[in-house]
Amino acid sequence: MELKHISHFQNHSNCKSFGLSPENQEIHCFELTNKNGMKVQLTNYGATVTSLQVPVLDGKLTDVVLGFDNANSYIESYNLPSAPYFGTTVGRYAGRISKGRFTLNNKTFELAGNNNGNALHGGITGFGQKIWNVTDLTDQSITFHLISENLDQNYPGELQVFLTYTLTEENELKLEYKATTTEDTVINLTHHSYFNLNGHDSDVLDQEMFIDADKMLETNDENIPSGKFTALDGHDFDFRSAKNCPASIDNSFVINSGATIAAQLFSSKNNLKMSVYTDQPSVHIYVGGNCFDILKGKENVNYTPLSGICFETQNFPDAPNQAHFPNSVLKKGEEYQQTTIYKFENIK
Repeated sequence: MELKHISHFQNHSNCKSFGLSPENQEIHCFELTNKNGMKVQLTNYGATVTSLQVPVLDGKLTDVVLGFDNANSYIESYNLPSAPYFGTTVGRYAGRISKGRFTLNNKTFELAGNNNGNALHGGITGFGQKIWNVTDLTDQSITFHLISENLDQNYPGELQVFLTYTLTEENELKLEYKATTTEDTVINLTHHSYFNLNGHDSDVLDQEMFIDADKMLETNDENIPSGKFTALDGHDFDFRSAKNCPASIDNSFVINSGATIAAQLFSSKNNLKMSVYTDQPSVHIYVGGNCFDILKGKENVNYTPLSGICFETQNFPDAPNQAHFPNSVLKKGEEYQQTTIYKFENIK
């Protein structure tokens, strides 16, 4: 396939400048629209969703994700004590890898530890901090491309990643990931938008959540999976019947096999629901962190730990160190594929 460079799209009506990287490289912002008036804005800094405007009552648009107005704010957010990863693409490995270490083909790899000695979300400089190329752009879809060099953050193999975002006429934001490697490696990609169906300037506590999961991963005090599972019968985090979002959650739910919809979020205020579809084995739900009550988001909004909720569809954290977890190894000559869809519709 012919790979077009981002410069090919700079005159496109839905491509704008979004700022400069510390190395003075121009960063761009792109807008996709569908016939219902829904709009998604994305930047090639981190292949990140910056805004997702959904028609609610009377066709009024509500921006349902947290984000920033410019590239510099995204860049600076990685200097916080713990980065929020607003709307970004997380890789090479989403979630935590215990002690930043794993063994593959009898060789041990020591990753860059960035979370109490563990590796989190790909390491010190993950995919969210990289400037991706754009290889394809239409009014309703965009394809981002990244080459992660061999031993990037000490992960083996040069990894090529393509991520296509499509805004469908059914008000779905569809994410399709593909990746290949020059050497056997481990991979776990996810999307890290913080959603708020009432709008990014409110909190999520009065929104209800459903998760089609009978169990979640048991974790230790550093949030590393123990290898065991916690049954959700009678548990506060049993969301098989929809109930209000908790003020604090940071857990990986094992999606029931055969589940059509992995998770849902409901806003009675906006008569809006979001359904999450995925081919991944888990959805990591996260509320309550990394806004520090000091973060100013887009439109000068003060973000708090309750401003949004993440639905990170992915493989299990620490799967490279847990033989009974789903396979996380991408072999040379094979292709990693993942599809996740966030669909928005009226409740009634």
